[in-house]
Amino acid sequence: MNNIDLDKLLAGNRRALAKAITLVESKLDTHREQAQDVLEQVLPHSGNSIRVGITGVPGVGKSTFIEAFGLYLIEQGKRVAVLAVDPSSPIAGGSILGDKTRMEELSRREEAFIRPSPSEGALGGVAQKTRETMLLCEAAGYDVILVETVGVGQSEYQVAGMVDFFMVLMLPGGGDELQGIKKGIMELADALVINKADGDSENLAQLARQQYTSAMNLLRHTSFWTPRVMTCSALKQINIDAIWGMVVEYYFRALDEGGFYQKRAQQNRDWLHQLINEMLLLKLSRSAEVKQLLPVLEQEVEADRKTAYTAAREIIALL
Repeated sequence: MNNIDLDKLLAGNRRALAKAITLVESKLDTHREQAQDVLEQVLPHSGNSIRVGITGVPGVGKSTFIEAFGLYLIEQGKRVAVLAVDPSSPIAGGSILGDKTRMEELSRREEAFIRPSPSEGALGGVAQKTRETMLLCEAAGYDVILVETVGVGQSEYQVAGMVDFFMVLMLPGGGDELQGIKKGIMELADALVINKADGDSENLAQLARQQYTSAMNLLRHTSFWTPRVMTCSALKQINIDAIWGMVVEYYFRALDEGGFYQKRAQQNRDWLHQLINEMLLLKLSRSAEVKQLLPVLEQEVEADRKTAYTAAREIIALL
């Protein structure tokens, strides 16, 4: 498995890339070690892309948008990778992307690389695999990485924690829809994009844009960026160029302000802490002493003979 040809991978060979990603997604401990080895070697070649996270309410036309956006980027001479994070579907294992037919034209393009979400992995879950896949895609020379969230809730936070720019797609329904989107997700968004702004919905979209804009002005994220609200039609390919223009503007502003690499460094730090927590839990759950002591302590706590705090300290003392 580990005969990954690094030279081929760095030269952008798709087979070498797909093979490396399969290694990263494996749950076998030996493969994990080999994968980390490959990742350490490609790290110096990664990080040169713009990472864009995309989420949206169901029915917003996310696949259509990603396809239109991806094809536009390819016309601009970019190579595009599309990755999905779908922690909500351990059973089906796939995601919207598993059904590549939804992005038929994009998936046929040599300059695009589409990868469905892995079925629930072990440590770090799907987010871990997606982060590592992103590094491999960057090393293979992809300029723009689009990370799509398919699940709702937790996955938005995970994706926002690994991208440079986070975009929420909306329908042109107007203000009542603002209620439907969790406040937390609005706070993550660098931009709201109202899709399907064509035909009869165009006026609705403009109205929604005004309402969202006043709401977003209260949510300034950084010193240099107030979240934008834009309209587009992925189907008719209207305003797709303006949306990319906005991402590029954000990128250069973040670079000027020194916020770009700072944000990435912070994301890496947060990720390290998350993994340490998960590894500690894993180590505890695998310990024979813990397995023996935990049921006893659980009974003590349930019967109010011991406080949960004291019991927890006894478990931690076994480390």
